[in-house]
Amino acid sequence: MRFEQQVAVVTGAASGIGRALVQRLSSEGAAVVAVDIVEEPLQALVTELQGQGAKLCACCADVASESGVEAMLTTATSTYGRLDILCNNAGIMDLMTPAAEVPLELWERVLAVNLYGPFLACRRAIPIFLEQGSGTIVNTASEAGLRGGAAGTPYTVSKHGLIGLTRSIAFHYGERGIRCNAVCPGAVATAIGLGQGTPSQSGLERVGAFIHASAPSRVASPDEIAAAIAFLASKEASYINGAILPVDGGWLAA
Repeated sequence: MRFEQQVAVVTGAASGIGRALVQRLSSEGAAVVAVDIVEEPLQALVTELQGQGAKLCACCADVASESGVEAMLTTATSTYGRLDILCNNAGIMDLMTPAAEVPLELWERVLAVNLYGPFLACRRAIPIFLEQGSGTIVNTASEAGLRGGAAGTPYTVSKHGLIGLTRSIAFHYGERGIRCNAVCPGAVATAIGLGQGTPSQSGLERVGAFIHASAPSRVASPDEIAAAIAFLASKEASYINGAILPVDGGWLAA
């Protein structure tokens, strides 16, 4: 199995791409720390997979806080003795909100979850990887990180920043055994929203209209994105570093 004797941390694990990724990594031999801020579905996933013989545990944490990041990475090292793979997958949307209409609270929360959180996790994980002599990071960016018209302003800025973070880490640490890559999903059948908030009807309508008008005819399943992340995390991608991989059904090519 590709990930036997490896330990992975996956954020945003309770649903969507994160859930599919936890299932895939576990099925391929990894010990997984599944992280999410929503406790009940997270624990249900872990209980289900443990019942199937998977090796994993839950960590309920806010990935946008230093204490939450510390908790999830300490859980990995204290429970399994090491850390091999960090998948910064947690993210929230902005309902296509343009700059002049963005409340400061929305701006701060989207940037906190989508960019500050991955930075905090990478900053904490890199010393662990350096001590081990190896480690892999895969960030879930977005089609919105590659151009300006695939989301609202906070989300677009956060994903452009995440791509910059990915490339910077690849450049600075590649020769020291650490790989850092990103996937950029297009339209995916997930329940991504505004974190703990409730999306407005007008916001949902904006998103629906945009996807209907511009996205590829087929929306991806979470499993398809998880497969790409797992590949980048695996030894099959050992010479891939600093790559930004669109997984969008050709949306970017249009």
